[in-house]
Amino acid sequence: MKFTELDFTPEVLEGLDAMRFEDTTPVQELTIPVIKTGKDLIACAQTGTGKTAAYLLPVLDRIVRDKPEGCNTLILVPTRELALQIDQQIEGFGYFLPVTSLPVFGGNDKKLWDQQKTALTQGANIIVSTPGRMIQHLTMGYVDFSTISHFILDEADRMLDMGFNEDIMQIESHLPKKRQNLLFSATFPPKIRTLAKNLLTDPEEVNIAISKPAEGILQAAYVVYEAQKDPLIVDLLKDKELQSIIIFVGRKARVNDITRMLRRNDFNARAIHSDLDQNERIEVLREFKNRNVQILVATDIVARGIDIENIDLVINYDVPGDAADYVHRIGRTARAKTTGVGITFVSETDQADFHQIEQLIESTIYKVPLPPEYDEAPEYNPQKNRKFNKKGKGGGKGKKPFKKKSPPKDKK
Repeated sequence: MKFTELDFTPEVLEGLDAMRFEDTTPVQELTIPVIKTGKDLIACAQTGTGKTAAYLLPVLDRIVRDKPEGCNTLILVPTRELALQIDQQIEGFGYFLPVTSLPVFGGNDKKLWDQQKTALTQGANIIVSTPGRMIQHLTMGYVDFSTISHFILDEADRMLDMGFNEDIMQIESHLPKKRQNLLFSATFPPKIRTLAKNLLTDPEEVNIAISKPAEGILQAAYVVYEAQKDPLIVDLLKDKELQSIIIFVGRKARVNDITRMLRRNDFNARAIHSDLDQNERIEVLREFKNRNVQILVATDIVARGIDIENIDLVINYDVPGDAADYVHRIGRTARAKTTGVGITFVSETDQADFHQIEQLIESTIYKVPLPPEYDEAPEYNPQKNRKFNKKGKGGGKGKKPFKKKSPPKDKK
């Protein structure tokens, strides 16, 4: 379907044309008409399918038509990175529109706090906020949400995973009863249904390819010992013409170690995790998006919602503990109908979790043999290794799980 078929105002269509948006994605085609009717909606679609535009465009269209005063739309998101990204998309779509917006997220910067306070008291049209920061502003008593017409939860499952359920309900208590509620989620577990029941009224429901990786992603896995991961990354990446790579690591304590290892091997790598302050994280992402950094080593802080185009390769250094997070991680590549590669390193302790991922996506992921110069890999047997002692990572049965050394040179 063409966006021109959706009865948007000329101003919105002008913004779409400037951004070169012509054809809708499936989630946009199914949700935009529903949103334009004013009904509540719960939409379940994988990352990278165009969910943000699906709710932003009809909201912007309504603001242009009605010219409301005060805060009209509140969007809650799990991370500051997603808040910034959505605000950037509002700026893009709304370039020709008389619409104001502001991202609201945490930090110790007083100037940032004052800027957020001003936007909330003067009534920016669209507020994109993390739950925790919004609670802080609400407790100060100056936030007036009596004019809110749209309440949107993006990446709702992630917010619940992060423990924001009570914050969401507390924020909702400050909103007018008469409003449109839109809930977008990449997965649809029972806790999301409970949240939807508490917030939404007789909602329409849209499901698009729930919990399945995009078709353009070539998926593969290496069964390895822990000590084989670092040399394997180096061997996989050396002499490859890859411009943009993300390596996801389960623990932020390891992110800096892996980044330093890559730099020692002459790779252009940067780290991003929650210990960096906001300005540092923005700067790292900007450098990565601009292709000034080849490899981004990250925790799951960027697994959801960060829209970076043309990612060539995603490597899961560790198997995520939540099977749904696997979809979000490798969903950073093959976005917008492109292609990409997702590779996962599966150690003995991770085999049961990886098997759950295969069950979730209803597909067996190809296990690539290790290069011949490596020691023997562990057996892939998820049932056998389900109760493997995590303190025993990196060997088992007396093996030395290191890359074999090169043969000694002949003495002259």
